[in-house]
Amino acid sequence: MVRKISSNFKATFRGLRFRNFRLFFVGQSISLVGTWMQSLAMGWLVYRLTHSAILLGVVGFASQIPAFIIAPFSGVLADRANRRRVLIITQTCSMVQAFILGYLTLTHQLEIWQVVVLALFMGCVNAVDIPVRHSFLLEMVEKKELLGNAIALNSLMFNVAKLIGPSIAGIIIALVGEGICFVLNGISYIAVLWSLFAMRLPPFSKKATTIPVWQSMKDGFSYAYNHLPIRAVLILLAVVSCVGLPYAVLMPVFAKDVLHGDSQTLGFLVGAAGIGALSGTIFLASRKEAVRLGRMIPLCALLFGIGLILFSFSRQMVWSFGILVLCGFGAMVQMAASNTFIQTIVDDDKRGRVMSLYTLSFMGTVPLGNLLTGYFASRMGAGNTLAFSGIVCIVSALAFMVWMPAIRKAATFLPQNYEDCLN
Repeated sequence: MVRKISSNFKATFRGLRFRNFRLFFVGQSISLVGTWMQSLAMGWLVYRLTHSAILLGVVGFASQIPAFIIAPFSGVLADRANRRRVLIITQTCSMVQAFILGYLTLTHQLEIWQVVVLALFMGCVNAVDIPVRHSFLLEMVEKKELLGNAIALNSLMFNVAKLIGPSIAGIIIALVGEGICFVLNGISYIAVLWSLFAMRLPPFSKKATTIPVWQSMKDGFSYAYNHLPIRAVLILLAVVSCVGLPYAVLMPVFAKDVLHGDSQTLGFLVGAAGIGALSGTIFLASRKEAVRLGRMIPLCALLFGIGLILFSFSRQMVWSFGILVLCGFGAMVQMAASNTFIQTIVDDDKRGRVMSLYTLSFMGTVPLGNLLTGYFASRMGAGNTLAFSGIVCIVSALAFMVWMPAIRKAATFLPQNYEDCLN
């Protein structure tokens, strides 16, 4: 039994055998705890100052709308530039943003328009950082067959931080306020910057190209559109991200007005979703091959939609906590499985551009969802809004399942690894 557990543990964390990925895993894990602390503190600060669900949506919109505009350009950058150097720049910019936010809050100079501007700035940074970071994974693990495990471990550290960060932030806010959370986030970026500088990578060789940026972007769009399995996965991800993932901006409303709690209640709710997402990433990391992902993606979208509906009717903390675990599992497995599916089958020379479309699908559509969620929550209530979102997610997942025979048929004309992922 002990030997079997040890073997399963090694299989789950097999991507950490590579030194560069180990460094990144440690540094990014520390930094992400700070990121989630800031995320919760910012949402709580905005709602405490304004008591407005609409402004929660506006801040969420500002932090993610840049992905809709910048991500396609970032994909071209990821295919052409030194990815480590780009990440060093983006992480440094994120650190500066956190310190500015902390300073303004602690000196009582912060106004809502400043929060929106800083959220917009952070959105621009993330729009560049995310496609490049996803594309950089293959350079760190070196072997493509372990890429799926690396993606799952990347999601794992994201969700461990999502579990830890908000819980810590809830306590800190209750004791000393939101400003310290922003400062601690700024300090946490030192860890990921250290990991990037400490990596040992082959010298970067810039690829000579005369293809204009616009043509490269067009080639990336055409490549994804003409591959039905990729197109179908991106469409489902975009719909669920637009109508489902914005549920997070309403968490302060549910914590304070529905469950009659405080910042610690909010931390526990966000942490519950983190537990579910963490369970999902462990589940994916323990898988040895990227098979049956085509079936898993719509099933998890369906699970997420059901969870949203159940949460919209919950009025008890215990039930809400358990349902958010379900939501976190469904949402994260769908996103990580989509990421693994796409990166498994995409051509290396188009990896950055296709991952920019992945970023556009799961992050670029969320701003519109944030605005719509905030608006409808102010008109028809937070509970009714989430129930409707859940219904849309369920319908989209069922539509994907109906579409599956055509996707499988398209895969018969493509490399074998397409069929392995779908069957």
